[in-house]
Amino acid sequence: MNAATLVVFLSLAIWLVLLFGRGFFWLMRERDERDTPPEPVCWPSVTAVVPARNEAELIARSLGSLLAQDYPGRFRVILVDDQSGDGTGALARSLDNGRLTVVDGAAHPPGWTGKLFAVHQGVECASAADPPDYLWLTDADIAHTPDNLRRLVARAQAGKLVLTSLMAKLHCESVAERFLVPAFVFFFDMLFPFAWANDPRKRTAAAAGGCMLVRREALARAGGIEAIRSEIIDDCALAGRLKAQGPIWLGLTERAVSIRPYPRLADIRAMVARSGYAQLGYSPLILAGTVLGMVLLYVVPLAGLATGGLGALAGALAWAAMTVAFQPMLRFYRRSPLWGLALPAIGVFYAAFTIESAVQFWRGRGGMWKGRAQAIART
Repeated sequence: MNAATLVVFLSLAIWLVLLFGRGFFWLMRERDERDTPPEPVCWPSVTAVVPARNEAELIARSLGSLLAQDYPGRFRVILVDDQSGDGTGALARSLDNGRLTVVDGAAHPPGWTGKLFAVHQGVECASAADPPDYLWLTDADIAHTPDNLRRLVARAQAGKLVLTSLMAKLHCESVAERFLVPAFVFFFDMLFPFAWANDPRKRTAAAAGGCMLVRREALARAGGIEAIRSEIIDDCALAGRLKAQGPIWLGLTERAVSIRPYPRLADIRAMVARSGYAQLGYSPLILAGTVLGMVLLYVVPLAGLATGGLGALAGALAWAAMTVAFQPMLRFYRRSPLWGLALPAIGVFYAAFTIESAVQFWRGRGGMWKGRAQAIART
């Protein structure tokens, strides 16, 4: 057996480990509709905190979905207008709802990302007088079904969770979205298996920033938003701190959906490049290892088909393994199973986006979002 064939078998072995040894992440069993937690006798108080910067096109729909919640307990919404230049704050105020408070956000100090300083201001406002039991941290591009908060609180109370998070269903209509969006969630679940994140015995911690219900006292014990003030991947950083305070839960949902479209490949590239290098700790060595690993996982199996004999067999089996693993995610997004055959090409695109993320960081444009370069290397 030559060296090329051995490399193809190594790729196959890694895929088998991913299929059977990583919490069966690809089965996507962690979903909020798979069980119905009992409703509490007394409903705790909740305040939603929404950071918003230049979200005029989406704010009415996202805020409207929050204000339409059928939650039985005390509930209010705080929107922090993060120095928008498109009238986001004025549009929010025009909703004229008694449960809504709009805060004009201040400029973020050095060492903070803009979003996290906006969240911090919202949390401070919520906690100033008659602080709530829970803080619902959600984004200005997420729309919620009317029962979402009710279900979140019921799950949190039943499980005594300090963090209950839902991975909002992303927009997936354009050709670019169909090609790349399901894989975005698939890769996230591969990196942070939801079953492991939800297991108190495992160190893995993860959350999805678009929808996070946080027990306020646990957040305070964890150091508050200030403890993660410079993080680009702030949701997972927060999950790590909160898991030290108690159990957390993360699952897929259709009750929270992203209403931000990504019509072009460049839009998705920018989304991934914003945080890809931060996930690698801004390390060139880890970047090189990651790219080599993605080549091994997604390119080598197809290259193996050209070797003939055992190499071709191993390559075909590895390609089949990744195609099968991708099917539950494709079903969740109601996309053709044939997209599974494209996972090698999709993997190459994501490797390229990760490299671009590093290049942007080296050029001083890391973590670019809403006109701000916010990446700060860890020291």
